[in-house]
Formats: sequence, C-alpha cells, structure tokens
Amino acid sequence: MNNEQIKLSPEMKKVFWRWYFFGQAGWNYEKMQGLGYYYSIYPLIDKLYGASDEGARVAVSELQFFNTNNSMAPIILGVDGAIQESQGESSKDAVASLKTGMMGPLAGIGDTLFAVIPNTIIGSIASYMALKGNPFALILWIAFGFLRLAVMRSFFFMGYKEGVKLINSLGDRLKKITSAANVLGMTVIGALIPSVITAGFVYQFKNGGVKISIQSLADQIMPGLAPALVVLFTYWLLGRKHMNSTRVTLILILVGILAYNLKIFA
Repeated sequence: MNNEQIKLSPEMKKVFWRWYFFGQAGWNYEKMQGLGYYYSIYPLIDKLYGASDEGARVAVSELQFFNTNNSMAPIILGVDGAIQESQGESSKDAVASLKTGMMGPLAGIGDTLFAVIPNTIIGSIASYMALKGNPFALILWIAFGFLRLAVMRSFFFMGYKEGVKLINSLGDRLKKITSAANVLGMTVIGALIPSVITAGFVYQFKNGGVKISIQSLADQIMPGLAPALVVLFTYWLLGRKHMNSTRVTLILILVGILAYNLKIFA
C-alpha cells in the first residue's frame, strides 16, 4: 500500500485528539496512563465491536497498565489502531505485547526529547527573557507547544502507517507477531526488574571467624535474585481473589518494612 493510500478514519482522528487533550487526565497509581489510553482508543473500539462480548474483551485488554512519554504515545496508538482495524479481536494479545515492549524504550527517548532538553534550553532562555520583561518568553513556550503538537501528529500517522505495513507484509502470520511481541515484552520487563527494584539480602551467617553473606551466595546462583523474588511474590499476590494493585502495593509496603527491620532485605 502506498503512503498516499493510507488514510486515517474519523475514529482514528478522534483517537489522536482524545489522547492529546485527555491522555493524562485519568492518571492513577494503579494503571498509570491506562485509563487515558482506553478513553483515547474507545472511538475505534466502539466502531469495530460495538456493544458486544468481543468488544468487552478488547476493552479489558486496552484498559491494562500503560505508561510512557506523553508525546511518544501516539506512535503506539497508531500501531494499535492499524492492527485492530485489520485483524480485529485476534490481534488482542499482539497489541498488548507490542504496547508493553514499546512503551519503555519510547519513554526514555521521549523524556529526553520532550522534557529534559526543552525544559533546560527553552526554560533557561524564557526565564532570562521574563526577568528582562520580554514578552517573547511566553511566545517561546507557545511556539514549542505547537511544534510538539505537529510532532505528535506526525508520530501518530507514522505509527499507523507502520502498523498497516506490518499487517500487509506479514498477512496471516499474526501468531508469529504475537510470539515475537511477547518475547519483546517479557525481555523489557525482565531487564527492568534488577534496575528498578533494589532489594538485597542483609543476613550474614557467622560461625567463629567465618562470615558468609547470603547476598553473595544469591549472586552466585542468579544476580538479581532478590528483586526477582519480589516480582514473583507480587505476581502471586495479583493472582489471588479479591486482590488488586492498590492492595498489593500496601502489602508490599508492609512486607518491606518488616523485612527491613528483621534484617532480611535492605
């Protein structure tokens, strides 16, 4: 399919504008941007599935945890929309895995390009101008806002176009896409565990002049064993009845306090 033939449907245009204005409106500590993502993609879900059991299953999938840089998210929304328009509910697992795999790398890139650099450079220039009474300081931020909007729209179309190419080129090999995306998603999660969770064993076995650190033994078995155990415990809790992310968070806080005071974890 040529680029000229790729057109955004009215629903996909609504998806973009919903994200632009309200993507962060439903932010919370359980789903992060998950609610805003679902609100954004809802017009497409409603068009494709309506009030059906199929639509309900897709909605639950789209309502899961999501967190990335706000300006980079349109890439994911574009890919998501293109795949769903072509494959329907059968793409549910592939979309979920692609979201998991893409949101981490895009967050790092986006935070640098749209937060660190602009806030440092434009913020410094605008602050100096404001101190001198120059009204162009305000105009500078407004201009950056319009530039960011243009870039976000470009990202959205780029994501949609690449999603269309993905489906057209791979056709019925969606299961392979799903498997690859699952591997990518699990790889990203696995890499984040030791870098985000800093738990470590404190206890040392002492016998006469001999000291053996549990942490050193754990490192020989598997580096990052303590963080991995914390994650496994968290997943186990999430699989229990009447358990949600908020309750799991409170349990982890309590366990962390007890483990620290009992000199188990540091």
